[in-house]
Amino acid sequence: MANDNALDTGRGLLKAELFSIGNTPITVTTLATMVAIVVISYLVARAVRAAIRRAVERRGLTGTHGNLRAVGRLLQYAILLVGLAIALQTGGIELSALFAVSAVFVVGVGLALQNIAQNFVAGIVLLFEGAIKPGDIIEIDGRLAKVVRMGARATIARSLDEEDLIIPNHSLMLATIKNLSMNDSLYRLRVTVGVSYGSDLDQVERLLTEAGTGFAKRDPTFEPRVLLTEFGSSSVDWELSVWIQDPWVRRSAGSALRRAIWNTFRAEGVVIAFPQVDVHFDAPVTSAVVALGKVTNVRPSTEVA
Repeated sequence: MANDNALDTGRGLLKAELFSIGNTPITVTTLATMVAIVVISYLVARAVRAAIRRAVERRGLTGTHGNLRAVGRLLQYAILLVGLAIALQTGGIELSALFAVSAVFVVGVGLALQNIAQNFVAGIVLLFEGAIKPGDIIEIDGRLAKVVRMGARATIARSLDEEDLIIPNHSLMLATIKNLSMNDSLYRLRVTVGVSYGSDLDQVERLLTEAGTGFAKRDPTFEPRVLLTEFGSSSVDWELSVWIQDPWVRRSAGSALRRAIWNTFRAEGVVIAFPQVDVHFDAPVTSAVVALGKVTNVRPSTEVA
């Protein structure tokens, strides 16, 4: 008898009305069922997305990686929406009535969440296009960063300074982004150097070519390129270009290449120029300075201001 009373009490608690929405009573059983449906929908959605990701990695579908990721993301959202709809219907809530009641708030909420909606749509477009994907090295606002994760609202990237950059997806759609590893990771590394006007130009070109050819991180597929770029105010300016396979190390590679140029020039006696200024005094000024005994090695200028 005691067990029967306990069972009756348990059934009564499960059927006890907690609250009501309109004319629909919500009991413990109804609420538990709704929660269970939502949880199951969430787990199924995650399982489907994980299965698509594993299929992509197992079959090596790199060309369609972005599209399949987008499909997985959309399927996840669709399953969650269907599960939520089933949970509400199970609770006796008519979706048509719910939509009719909430229609008044849709416009206001839509305006308030306009930026979020733009970022969400931009994220889906980026996933479908595959122009930017996790692992890519991009340059944004003059900063080099590696894409870590692409979310529904923003993309997370890691900079060379080990900083996490949160980039709204809409910004990636509007701005001009350099993707340094979209089709390949080949990167052109440029180093400029200025030599004195007394230098032998043929010798400088030869030494720069040797420094570029002997550079350890250079991609051997492409030969170094040496260009005389400008006759500057204090130097003859040159540019040495080599190609490397990892743009992420461009700063350290640039440092190593500059050191190689320095050592090559120093061994051959080529002078790297630096700004110099010659000051010329008019004859009266020179005579006055010498008369005061302050300067003894001043050469009068023949130019008269």
